[in-house]
Amino acid sequence: MTVLAPAWSPATSLLLLLLLSPGLRGTPHCTFNHSPIASNFPDAFRDLSDHLLLDYPVTVASNLQDDELCGAMWRLVLAQSWMIRLKEVAGSKMQLLLNTVHTQIHFVSDCSFQPPPSCLRYVQTNISHLLQDTLEQLDALKSQIRKRNFSSCLELQCQTDSSTLLPPQSPRALEATALGATALPTPQRPLLVVLLLPLAIPLLQLAAV
Repeated sequence: MTVLAPAWSPATSLLLLLLLSPGLRGTPHCTFNHSPIASNFPDAFRDLSDHLLLDYPVTVASNLQDDELCGAMWRLVLAQSWMIRLKEVAGSKMQLLLNTVHTQIHFVSDCSFQPPPSCLRYVQTNISHLLQDTLEQLDALKSQIRKRNFSSCLELQCQTDSSTLLPPQSPRALEATALGATALPTPQRPLLVVLLLPLAIPLLQLAAV
């Protein structure tokens, strides 16, 4: 019996090459051919700060890896999640201001960042600190975002010693911890001396006799 071999034409080879192409397999990438950061981005933050309750509580990651290439992008990813949450609860006027700021950092959505890892730990701070940090990250990226490839930054990383950090606490628990740290310990030993003093005096008198 004769077995026919499959025809292998140049077209077949080209089709196989295309199927194996990294681009068609959805390989994540994070590069920018033009700068997505507007030159007047501080204005949006200034307008928002003028109308925002600056002590509004938010959380920031306390153990995010301090990476020279990825650090700024990671912080912008976390800041963007807060902008989205704030827009959901803000009034119509505040939504416009928040949306203007969100537009300045929306370019991180062009990259396929993974959800934040469970090892991240968060601490409470004020919205003013978050906005200031976001400004600093944008300013750091402004001159180099077109020159760098952030494709290796798509997974946020925790510090290597993050397993030794305490788990996050609620604001009330943090306040209780702070009060406990500043409170003076109750002096137990002097109180014990006062209680035993009446018993010690007769014993001293008997010893003297």
